[in-house]
Amino acid sequence: MHFKETDLPGIGRKYWLHTRSGEHLVIVIHNDERRDLFHMESGDSPEELGDMVSLVTLDDDEARAVAAIVGGMTYKPTFQDEREVMLEGLLIEWLRIEPHSESIGRTIGELNIRQVTGAVILAVVEKNRTKQFNPGPDYTFTAGATVVVAGERDQIKLLKRLLSNGRL
Repeated sequence: MHFKETDLPGIGRKYWLHTRSGEHLVIVIHNDERRDLFHMESGDSPEELGDMVSLVTLDDDEARAVAAIVGGMTYKPTFQDEREVMLEGLLIEWLRIEPHSESIGRTIGELNIRQVTGAVILAVVEKNRTKQFNPGPDYTFTAGATVVVAGERDQIKLLKRLLSNGRL
């Protein structure tokens, strides 16, 4: 995670965050207490910004409410084991294909996912929001895609490693 802050004379302060998943978030806090949140596409390097994906402007009260939600002050997620018990050991997780993932450009069949890990890929949501349910062995992984997977905890752990490293 990379984080920078900069004074904007006469305007306020700018915060720039490059997340581990390769997303860019720019937050401008104006002197009039308004907050602009810019979600930017990733550039060719962590410091380079692409086009703006979305913009949200919040007033002071709205910004504080969002901070409480994101900071976990209004809801604390339940522990993973509770979900496992409900599904008798089966987990369903959403895994993001990070920009540095070694699985990018490789197929489900090439990585031999089901046989190597025991996990199953249920669906894929591409960065452009197109969905593919039950993708076959010819599906090619792309950066920013979200993969919906099912399996036991150890199987999903293996799958995460395989998607990240391209091998176990």
